[in-house]
Amino acid sequence: MSTDLKALCRELRADTVECIGSIGRGHMGGCLSAIELLAVLYFEEMNIDPKNPKMEGRDRFICSKGHAGPAVYATLAKKGYFDRSLLYTLNQGGTSLPSHCDMLRTPGIDMTAGSLGQGFSCAAGAALASKLENDGATVYTLIGDGESQEGQIWEAAMFAAARKLDNLIGFTDYNKYQLDASVADVCDIAPLADKWAAFGWNVIDVANGNDPYAVKDAVEKAKANRGSGKPTMVILNTTKGCGVSFIEAMHEKNHHVDLSKEDMQRALDEIKGGAN
Repeated sequence: MSTDLKALCRELRADTVECIGSIGRGHMGGCLSAIELLAVLYFEEMNIDPKNPKMEGRDRFICSKGHAGPAVYATLAKKGYFDRSLLYTLNQGGTSLPSHCDMLRTPGIDMTAGSLGQGFSCAAGAALASKLENDGATVYTLIGDGESQEGQIWEAAMFAAARKLDNLIGFTDYNKYQLDASVADVCDIAPLADKWAAFGWNVIDVANGNDPYAVKDAVEKAKANRGSGKPTMVILNTTKGCGVSFIEAMHEKNHHVDLSKEDMQRALDEIKGGAN
């Protein structure tokens, strides 16, 4: 029986809000814009086993925009990698859930997220290693649109195309805002699809990256590209803070949000009411 993706996304979105709300602040905007992708990958597409996180030949997900860690944690908990109660220890002393993903501390995390751009390079390396091992794995990686201003992204893009890494599927969370302002105002990356195509990638542009069924269709198309000799970039046009109207309305100011208990409850009420 297929997953009710919209219901799942509401649950993951609520758990992400509670995770961040447990410490009263966090990277809310970029977490909420990535929920649909995480739901589709972990519950519909990836060859993984929560009971055997280090399984040989498993698919890998590398969250290069590491500040989306709380959304990844909510997804991993729901998938069964660890108990949901750990979500309430986010970024606290001794936690296994630091603010940014850490492969040495959290079951199910395949690569530590450091400076922006590094995770994407690691994903290209993992895809090359999988090719050399001939283990059949697919490597998925998520980058941000602000992160796409980093030169390291484009170095890795050239490398992946040159090595014909058609087992690498990247996703750009194109929510149009970064830390200080709109991406267009800071350092415009448009036309993004044309750039990736010029770098030798297969490109899929999703008009609504917060529609889980549109995301699932894009992932299926990307997987069908295997054998072409080209890596794939899926551009997800998303809404930063998606699913919580007062957070969406903050635009770049929702990159890192102070969240009172009252605000958290307001967000949860909207999410659980099925507004998105």
